[in-house]
Amino acid sequence: MDDYKKLADLIFPDIKKTVADYEKEYPERNLKEGAKVTRYAPSPTGFMHIGNFYSSVINYVLAKQSGGVFFLRNEDTDSSRELSGAVEYIRHVLEHYHINPDEYEYRDINKEAGNYGPYIQSERKDIYHAFIKELVSQGKAYPCFLTQEEMDEIRATQTAGKKRIGIYGKYAKYRDLSPVDAMERIKNGEKYTVRLKSSGNFFNKFKFNDLVFGKMEFPENDIDIPIMKSSNLLPTYHFAHVVDDYLMGTTHIIRGEEWLSSAPKHVELYDAFGFERPRYKYVHTPLIIKKEGNSIRKISKRKDPEASMGYYTDLGYPALAVIESLMTIINSNYEEWHNANPDKTFLDFTFSPKKMSPSGALYDLEKLNNISKNYISRMTKDEVYNYLSKWSKEYDQDFYELITKYEEYTKNILNIEREQKKPRKDYSCYSDIKNQIFYMYDELYNPISYEWGNITDKEEIIRILNTYIDNYFDVSDKEIWFNNIKELTDSLGYCSNMKEYKNNPDNYKGSVADISTVLRVALTSKSMTPDLYEIMRLLGKDRIINRINSLEEEL
Repeated sequence: MDDYKKLADLIFPDIKKTVADYEKEYPERNLKEGAKVTRYAPSPTGFMHIGNFYSSVINYVLAKQSGGVFFLRNEDTDSSRELSGAVEYIRHVLEHYHINPDEYEYRDINKEAGNYGPYIQSERKDIYHAFIKELVSQGKAYPCFLTQEEMDEIRATQTAGKKRIGIYGKYAKYRDLSPVDAMERIKNGEKYTVRLKSSGNFFNKFKFNDLVFGKMEFPENDIDIPIMKSSNLLPTYHFAHVVDDYLMGTTHIIRGEEWLSSAPKHVELYDAFGFERPRYKYVHTPLIIKKEGNSIRKISKRKDPEASMGYYTDLGYPALAVIESLMTIINSNYEEWHNANPDKTFLDFTFSPKKMSPSGALYDLEKLNNISKNYISRMTKDEVYNYLSKWSKEYDQDFYELITKYEEYTKNILNIEREQKKPRKDYSCYSDIKNQIFYMYDELYNPISYEWGNITDKEEIIRILNTYIDNYFDVSDKEIWFNNIKELTDSLGYCSNMKEYKNNPDNYKGSVADISTVLRVALTSKSMTPDLYEIMRLLGKDRIINRINSLEEEL
């Protein structure tokens, strides 16, 4: 074993700390019984996929409801794939959606929290080297000198022979190379990768329990997986995350179902160090899927804009509405619970991984829109205005300047049919609002066409509008206004009583509904709007007269 130790010292001459030293620096967390320690561990390689965010929500809820710890760890060991600004974007998304880690490290704003860091893998290189050095010194890992050309040849041979892909058995050419020979090659400058010397047997079964998928069974890992490449001296994903989860005391590994087959590799690494096998539970989350016609498929970042979390922030969906929509697919009973507890938040809900469906999480944008409409409808006018202002300042500067110029007027517009038992549900996101209320601002009002409904004669339309302006304009009270509309209706030969009109339609030119439609379309160019009285009251006499006069010129 002395030669293995010399080999380890040659590879890691500056590493003096041992695994035992780091175990002392990362003591077992002092948490109450049942408290769960979870993490969100993204790689900063691009935009945040909704599947990744979905996983972060599950991690967050599970930790918070148990009185545990939720931490953020940036897995940036693959520097070749890291995109500039990706780390900052991850922080922005989590903050926007109220996912607040207990432990983290934000280099961009020089802020951190927690005693189990660093929380950025590229800053933990010495820790990984100490753990790898331990394996090499015990002969459980070895330097592999296979060139890229040799590995390509092995892969081609395995593919042609329909063999499993990987370095194992006869393909593990340097597995039994003596430490002395290995040291000689390293001194000669040969490139190498450090590989785990697998102790598994492919024909044996590795069994474990997943809290979503239940009892799982895979072949034991017999592939000598790489744990460090000499090119950058950083560990591979499999190795780094196992070491980090061990030291940081992670109790529940929550990740996508595509990682199910990796469990044998990860547990084998625990065995290699002689550590107790993880006491934590695996939670592999099902894929997020969507309907497309009569079929169902995985949400694709290439095909589906809603795959990116940027889609929801750009359109201005309320953060908590997005969270709620995800909660409905995390546990199917969430919607029923929330309807019974409308004043509580998603953190009050008792989430259970066992109630997640392994068959896939069906994500429905229509459901999100309905949830969001309900959410916005419950806001006060001030709350809607504040969120709208914040969103438009970033995404629609012209609209932001307009609504801040007319702040109180805008709030009153947003308050139409809001403070009532069943408020209107017009807005699914903040980007909807401009298109819904544009006609209330002279700066935006530019009617393209008029759909008058049943009354199409232009002279009749003008007569109705002028008669209203001349005789029935009083909007001081809604009841007075409505009585005026009925008087106007009757005076022009239309019927103000809808029941009477339905019984005898041939006796009248039309109904009060037709008169209201003419007024509505004339002032808004839309046949469907919120309460007409409130619209006219806010527009005011001068604005109404100007629009009607302009309309007469157009007609």
